[in-house]
Amino acid sequence: MGLVKEFHDRLRSRVRERAGRDAEPSAGVIDSQSVKADAVVGSDSRGFDGGKLINGRKRQVVVDALGLLLAVTVTATDIGDRTAARGLLAQVADAHHLLELVWADGGYTGGLIEHCLTALTLVLLIVKRSDDRKGFVVLPKRWIVERFFAHLMRTRRLVRDFERRTSSAETMVYWSMPLLMTRRLARSRPSRA
Repeated sequence: MGLVKEFHDRLRSRVRERAGRDAEPSAGVIDSQSVKADAVVGSDSRGFDGGKLINGRKRQVVVDALGLLLAVTVTATDIGDRTAARGLLAQVADAHHLLELVWADGGYTGGLIEHCLTALTLVLLIVKRSDDRKGFVVLPKRWIVERFFAHLMRTRRLVRDFERRTSSAETMVYWSMPLLMTRRLARSRPSRA
């Protein structure tokens, strides 16, 4: 996965610079997505998500403010978001030194906020849905990671988890991103007069 990740990271830096941003992000968004697992996925790396009624794996991702992937980890769905986020946020903080702020949903509350602040020097800001609102509501900053998951669902190989190993599943997520990033690079070229 080393070469795939390096290729991805270089392309992400070019897209960020073309968009007028620094090559390294200062803010990100974290969330998870449960996906069904194919029959080839072993019982050691799959689980049952009782909330979504999905037997499979969970993708934990951190994206930057432009919706570009910073890191991904794939676990069984029965592993909680806070548990998986500890390792993922440590990986992101180690790789992206300018990262200061990460937005998250209510599933990341509790001791994770304190851990991020003390151990990783990251501010984990919880974006909660208002209790007085009914139905679908677009939440600030959280829509960025939801758009990322929608992009993943456009890649046929990622609609379901077909990989035997979790490292292969993570690599497939990295491989889906160059399509999005090259389109952004091609679209953002200055027009000729």
